Amino acid sequence: MARTISTMLPLGTKAPKFNLINVVDQKEYSLDDLKSEKATVIMFICNHCPFVIHMLTELVNLANNYLPKSISFVAISSNDKEKYPQDGPDKMKELTVQYKFPFPYLSDETQNVAKAYQAVCTPEFYIFDKDLELVYRGRFDDSRPENDFPITGYDLRNALENILAGTPVNPIQKPSIGCNIKWK
Repeated sequence: MARTISTMLPLGTKAPKFNLINVVDQKEYSLDDLKSEKATVIMFICNHCPFVIHMLTELVNLANNYLPKSISFVAISSNDKEKYPQDGPDKMKELTVQYKFPFPYLSDETQNVAKAYQAVCTPEFYIFDKDLELVYRGRFDDSRPENDFPITGYDLRNALENILAGTPVNPIQKPSIGCNIKWK
C-alpha cells in the first residue's frame, strides 16, 4: 500500500461529466442522472484499500443521514481491474451488498474519470454544490487505520452541514490520505 495524499482539485472547478456503469444494476449513469439539487458527493474508493475499509461503515451511515436531505452520493472505483481483480465489478457488487451501499458504485474502467477529477488516492472526497461547482475536496476525517481517532466523518459532515445551512464551506480543507489509485 503506497500512502498517497490527494492533489486538491481547485475549489470552484466544475464537476467533470461522466458516463459510467453501476456494478449493481449494470446500467450506465451520467453525472446529470445522479446529481442533486443541493449537493453531490463524489467519492473515489476501492474494495481492498485499508483506508477505505477503515471508514466504510461510517461512510454508509453518513450517506444514509444525508440522502433524505437531498444530498446525493456517488462512489467510483478507478483501480486497474486486471492487476487488482479484487477491485473488479463482481467484487465491487459484493462490497455494495455487504455494506448495503445506499449510493451507486460505478466502475471507471478507462480511468478517465479519475484523471478528470485529478483523483490519486482512495478514499478521496469531492462535494459539488447545486451548480456542480466544487466546494469541498479532501478527507473524510482525521481517523486512519493506524491511529485511535474516532471515525466520525467530521470534515465531510461539516461541509455538508454548511451547504444545508446556506453558509459558505470553509475553504481551509485538509487532503485525503489513502492508497494510491492503481493505474494501468
